[in-house]
Amino acid sequence: MQTDLNGTPKEISTDNDSIVIRKILVDIPGGKTLDVTGFTPTDVIKAGHIIIEETATGECKPLNVSSGAYVSLPSQHTYKGVLISTVLKSKPMAAIMLSGDVNEAASPYPVPQGAKDALTHILFTKD
Repeated sequence: MQTDLNGTPKEISTDNDSIVIRKILVDIPGGKTLDVTGFTPTDVIKAGHIIIEETATGECKPLNVSSGAYVSLPSQHTYKGVLISTVLKSKPMAAIMLSGDVNEAASPYPVPQGAKDALTHILFTKD
């Protein structure tokens, strides 16, 4: 996936990023451009959002949301990590945490148990 660095600047709030992401131990070096095809909840993807990976292509995507909760993990996908900092859907250049601490109480949506079970190097706390 590629993204365009050009465009009109848009201000987004990252005030809660350091509250949600408590400690980063390991991330994906250089980050990833997220495939946001079909991602409908909002134009902003907040820090703490669960990131998944399509097994066939290796594309990273934000787990979709419906009615204020994450949807089930789609087939042919695995849980990859957690978004470190808030990004625009129009510029989905993402830093993805693979190991560290997440304050689930401040996360944008309740974290599914499947994600907690799969992301064994991430500690989800409720502070």
